[in-house]
Amino acid sequence: MNGLLKTGLSTGVTGTVASVVTAAFLVLLAKAEGKSALQPTNATSHWLHGDKAGAVRKADLAHTAVGFGTHHASAIFWAAPFEAWLARNPPRSPLLMLRDASAVAAIAAAVDYLVVPKRLTPGWETVLSKRSIAAAYVALAVGLAAGGLVAQEMRKGEVGPWRRAFRGH
Repeated sequence: MNGLLKTGLSTGVTGTVASVVTAAFLVLLAKAEGKSALQPTNATSHWLHGDKAGAVRKADLAHTAVGFGTHHASAIFWAAPFEAWLARNPPRSPLLMLRDASAVAAIAAAVDYLVVPKRLTPGWETVLSKRSIAAAYVALAVGLAAGGLVAQEMRKGEVGPWRRAFRGH
């Protein structure tokens, strides 16, 4: 399997792990602030539905599916440069993986809240405190690192079902 395909597959794995970890933390953060577990995910659909998306407390296709889809796409977007970096460098220890993932998460936070137009932010600011938003980016770093470690093992061909995909058999 060529390097670009390996990096693409690794990006999908790492982005998916980061997405799930961050979404789970967002549920916990929302509950800790007395909000509905789904409000941060629903808020992410604000690019389509406006700031009132964060007020939606229940699951529905318009807010929850769009919000999670957007969140998941964003996690994969941020996993792409992370995996490209990992592919060009030697394997990482868990601590170094977390360091590198933290750098990407910090860049993501800066881009999300300082660079892009308000309509393209994650929308969490309509539901969560600044402290919880910061914690969500820590969760993104943890998710990227965890996904990066899984992908690193996949690249070695040591993870059962992925062996064929990475060795091209």
